Amino acid sequence: MASLDSVLDKDGVRLTVEDAVATVTLTNAAKRNAQSPALWRALTEAGRSLPGSVRVVVLRGEGKSFSAGLDRQAFSPEGFDGEPSFLDLARGSVEDLDAVIAEYQEAFTWWRRSDLVTIAAVQGHAIGAGFQLALACDLRVVAEDVQFAMRETSLGLVPDLTGTHPLTSLVGYARALEICATGRFVHAAEAERTGLANLVVPGDELDGAVSDLAGALLAAPRDAVIETKALLQGASSRTYEDQRVAERAAQARRLRDLAGLGD
Repeated sequence: MASLDSVLDKDGVRLTVEDAVATVTLTNAAKRNAQSPALWRALTEAGRSLPGSVRVVVLRGEGKSFSAGLDRQAFSPEGFDGEPSFLDLARGSVEDLDAVIAEYQEAFTWWRRSDLVTIAAVQGHAIGAGFQLALACDLRVVAEDVQFAMRETSLGLVPDLTGTHPLTSLVGYARALEICATGRFVHAAEAERTGLANLVVPGDELDGAVSDLAGALLAAPRDAVIETKALLQGASSRTYEDQRVAERAAQARRLRDLAGLGD
C-alpha cells in the first residue's frame, strides 16, 4: 500500500492521497470550518490536483462541526485580508458579480465528476455553505449529532453554491422549499429517512463507516462504476425509453471492453 501523501495544505483545506482514495479535510476547527473565498479556491485546487489513480474522494471536517457555513466576516465592511468584501462585490456590475459567484461555485462542482465517487463524512453542524458542500458529494455518511440547515434565506439571500439541485432531487420540491425557507435544522433521523444521508452512525464510528464504504466502492471495476454513475446521473432528465437506450449503449461498451474489443 502506498504511503499517505499530502498533496495540498492551504487556506483551511488539506488534500491527502492513499492509493485510490483521496481525503479532503477542512482544517479550521477553531472556527468550525467556516468558509471563505480563499477556502473555496483551495477546494477548487484540490479537485484539480487529484492524481488520475484516485477513484474515491472523502470530504471531512476536523473538530466538532463539518462546517458552520460562510464566515460572517465576509459581510463586514473590511471583509477578508486581500479580498473584496461581499458588500463591495455587490456594488459592482451584475456581470462581475455573476462571474465571481460562478468562480465560487467551482469549489462545489467537481465532486460530481463521472470518474469519481465522493463521500461526505458529516458530523455536527453543516450549515448553509456547509450543507451545500455536503450536498455536492455523491454520498453522505453522517454522525448521530448531525445538524443540517440552509440559513441563506433568513439572511435575505438564496442558496447559490449549487445546493438547490441536489437538495430538490433528494427530498422533493415541497420539502426542499420548506427546509430552505424556514432555515430549520434537519437532524440525523430525518436526513436518513428523506435520503439526505445514506447512513447514520455514532460519532466515534464515522471514520470507520466511511472507510468501509470507500472499500466497498473500490471492489467493483472502475469503468463499470463510471458507466453506472453516468447512467444514474442522467436518468432524471431522460424519458423511460431514452434511459433504455442509454442502458443498452453503456452495456454494449462494457461487453466490448470485457471481450477486449474496445470501441
